[in-house]
Amino acid sequence: MCNSLKHHGLLNTKPKISSSFKLGILGGGQLGKMLIQAASKWDINIIVLDPDEQCSCATLCHEFHHGSFKDYDTVYNFGKKVDLLTFEIEHINIDAIKDLELEGLKVFPQSSALTIIQDKGLQKQFYQSHQFPTSSFQLFNNKEEILTAISNNTISLPFIQKSRKEGYDGKGVILIKNENDLSKLFDLPSLIEEYIAIDKEIAVIASRNENGQIITFPTVEMEFSEEANLVEQLICPSSIPNEIDNKAQKLAMDIIEQLGMVGNLAVEFFISKEGEILVNEVAPRPHNSGHHTIEANLTSQFEQHLRAILNFPLGSTKLVSPSVMINLLGEPNHKGNVVYSNIEKCLAKEGVNIHIYGKKTTKPFRKMGHVTITDDNIDKAKEKANFVKNNLNVISYE
Repeated sequence: MCNSLKHHGLLNTKPKISSSFKLGILGGGQLGKMLIQAASKWDINIIVLDPDEQCSCATLCHEFHHGSFKDYDTVYNFGKKVDLLTFEIEHINIDAIKDLELEGLKVFPQSSALTIIQDKGLQKQFYQSHQFPTSSFQLFNNKEEILTAISNNTISLPFIQKSRKEGYDGKGVILIKNENDLSKLFDLPSLIEEYIAIDKEIAVIASRNENGQIITFPTVEMEFSEEANLVEQLICPSSIPNEIDNKAQKLAMDIIEQLGMVGNLAVEFFISKEGEILVNEVAPRPHNSGHHTIEANLTSQFEQHLRAILNFPLGSTKLVSPSVMINLLGEPNHKGNVVYSNIEKCLAKEGVNIHIYGKKTTKPFRKMGHVTITDDNIDKAKEKANFVKNNLNVISYE
């Protein structure tokens, strides 16, 4: 057997699966944890940067660095230690990323896409300039400008306000229904979107590698908790008509193509009461709407992200089983050291797969884990999901 690198086509490249190749992840939360779990079967060396020394990834990665992924020097110096850099949260220092790229480090997704996605105003302008369907919007610098626009009838109630930066998991988003709600307005750069009467919310995850290969995952249908403003449950396959499904799939592929992005891109859509499909927003990373793929698809979203950024052939996203995914959120009146009730009762149900993220403390509506329920019959999967929701509770014991 020939052992030379030349023989194996590796003479001028550093093997991506080797004892020396280092993949860096900015952010050590649950997405990073599941990314590490996917990478473990290929024995990839993972280095993580996170400000929380007790984050989900801290004891799972090969090397942990304590520090802020929003600080220029910390991110830049971290990037110099790795061969490839990715992230599990988009709110990172973009200037450090740009400088690392200029010096030759591959960062996926790239700063060019991240610059647009970090700013919801730029996101909306991107959709508009590329004629992707999205709700009407206006941009404002502060609360005073918004109030003036209301008094001038430039915008009308009700509407949605979104902060341009730093928003996630429903944070930085507020529905202004009437004049009594105006006191809740954010006093910061934001966008105002027209209020859309929504029939359904769906999501499609698209993945793209450096060679330009693009593959999407089957469309999922999302159900939200109004109290937490978070995804409470998602269902795959969705129940939407084929025509809308095909539009969503094509839009997701077109968006990641126009961004020129490498990695995973989760695209969230609204379907209006009139049946119109509208792009809501995107996330350039593995996403909550793809957690079910670990059990329900031939390739999980986490393995697919790795395949994309390593420029490997993308895997089949074929559905193995219908599934329902529910988020495990901290109970409203509980804060402190966490305990999970009735895990045994839920595990006794066939097809129930419980994922605990390893966060030591809970607080109201904090994402603490998720459960994917698989079954050949989607209605039976929904029944089991309801059982889990009613029994598996995230509470504190102090």
